[in-house]
Amino acid sequence: MSVIQVGLVDTTGELDAALVEATAASLNTQVMRDLPQYWDVQATVRYLPNPKSIPVGVWPVLLVAKLPPGEGGVHLTKKNQPYSLVIGTPDSNDWTIDASHETLEMLVDPSGNKLESSRAIKIVGKDTEDTAGEFQYLVEVCDPCEANQYAYAINGVAMSDFITPHFYDPVVVAGTRYSFGGNITKPRQILPGGYISFTDPQSDDMEQILFLGAKPVLRNLGPADGSSLRKFVDWKTYPLVLKSRKPNSTLAKECKAHREIVEKAALHVRTNY
Repeated sequence: MSVIQVGLVDTTGELDAALVEATAASLNTQVMRDLPQYWDVQATVRYLPNPKSIPVGVWPVLLVAKLPPGEGGVHLTKKNQPYSLVIGTPDSNDWTIDASHETLEMLVDPSGNKLESSRAIKIVGKDTEDTAGEFQYLVEVCDPCEANQYAYAINGVAMSDFITPHFYDPVVVAGTRYSFGGNITKPRQILPGGYISFTDPQSDDMEQILFLGAKPVLRNLGPADGSSLRKFVDWKTYPLVLKSRKPNSTLAKECKAHREIVEKAALHVRTNY
């Protein structure tokens, strides 16, 4: 298997270049150390300092100031090569979680059309339970646990939690990881702030269980429009997720403190040479 190359690039010119570079390094650790424990992916991530020069063969994650309606997430170029658009704002560092989210989803399913069959689920109160039948679930590895509160830190940079293939298992098995961070505790569980998208073989429509309020709700997104399923779902969902998102202030403070200590240590090490 060839190694996929991903490049993180700031197109805004407004973000802290040191943080963008540190985020690329943390993403590289995530995709080389954490992701391959569960998903068959071989990739590297690097920092690209020049937004006007994207090396051939690199899948870019572009940090942008704003997005046209429905344009967030992973897309395909005219040559069907994947790239990602992520809002990067200098007043908040939560964009590092979004960059992780989009990078992981791009690597696990570059085309945005991967479906996984498993038991159907239904809403029961503030949770979901298995029910009769089967759904085909769109494989978006960060969506069910995408809220900032479930992120974890790598070298002082916040990264998104992500599901494992066991997320689609038929039953709970003790000791099994359903998300890397352990936030998801059973197959096909949707955490507050997250969602899951699927098709029912008895219908041509895309459906979704969205957990952005006090309890999850079922949405019918209608028939797919011929674009990638992920792009179709993101266009219908992204504005709602963005509106409901809450910052993870505790993790942000911990990450900032960690980076400050690392930077001081780096300056001290330099004196030894």
